[in-house]
Amino acid sequence: MDSEQVLGGGEPQRVGSFRFYLDGQRWEWSDTVAQMHGYRPGEVTPTTELLLSHKHPEDQPNVARVLDRTVNAAEPFSSKHRIIDTTGKVRQVVVVGDRMFDDSGTVIGTSGFYVDITDSYRTDLNGSVDEAVAELAQSRAVIEQAKGALMLVYGIPAARAFDILTWRSQETNTRLRTIAEQIVAGLADCEPDTHLRTRFDHLILTAHERARQPE
Repeated sequence: MDSEQVLGGGEPQRVGSFRFYLDGQRWEWSDTVAQMHGYRPGEVTPTTELLLSHKHPEDQPNVARVLDRTVNAAEPFSSKHRIIDTTGKVRQVVVVGDRMFDDSGTVIGTSGFYVDITDSYRTDLNGSVDEAVAELAQSRAVIEQAKGALMLVYGIPAARAFDILTWRSQETNTRLRTIAEQIVAGLADCEPDTHLRTRFDHLILTAHERARQPE
C-alpha cells in the first residue's frame, strides 16, 4: 500500500520508505522521501552521492560511514541526523534500515524508512489513518508500549513514534494493534545494549533526585 498520500491541510506525510539493492548499487525512494529532500516525485533518481550531498555538513562524516556499510555490506542501521533540502531548509530525520532478502534467504540489499521529526507537533490525519486513530482508543495499552519502545530506541517524540506505527500498518495492510503487539512481543528477542541499559539503570536509581530538583 502506498503511503504517499497528502494529509489534511495539504501537509505531506512525515514517514516514507526507501530500498537499496546491492546489485547495481541502486537506490529507490518513495515520493515522501523525495519531497523531504525538496524534489518532486520522479524528478531525480537517488544515488549514494545525491543522498550524501543533502546531509548537513556537521553530520555528513558519520552518515557517510553508515552509508558505506550499507552500500558494501547491507548492514542494518539507524541514524538521527539533519538533511538540507533543495530550498536550503534543514530537516531533522531518523533513518532506519534493515537487510532485505530474496526468496532463497540471500541478502540483496537494505530497506527501511525515513521519519521527519523537524516539527514536534502532529498534523491532523484523515482518510485511512482515521481507522488507526479509532483503533488506538481500543488498544491503547499495547500501542503505547510499542510507541515507548520506538521513542527510546530512536530518540523521537511520541507523535513521530505513532507515525511510524501507522505507516507500517498502512504499508503492510496490517491492523495497527497487530503491528504493536508483534513489536512488543519481539522486544524479548532483542539483545539489550549494555550502554543503554547502564544509562537506564542510572536513570531509575536517580529518578527521585531529579524529581526534587528545582525547576
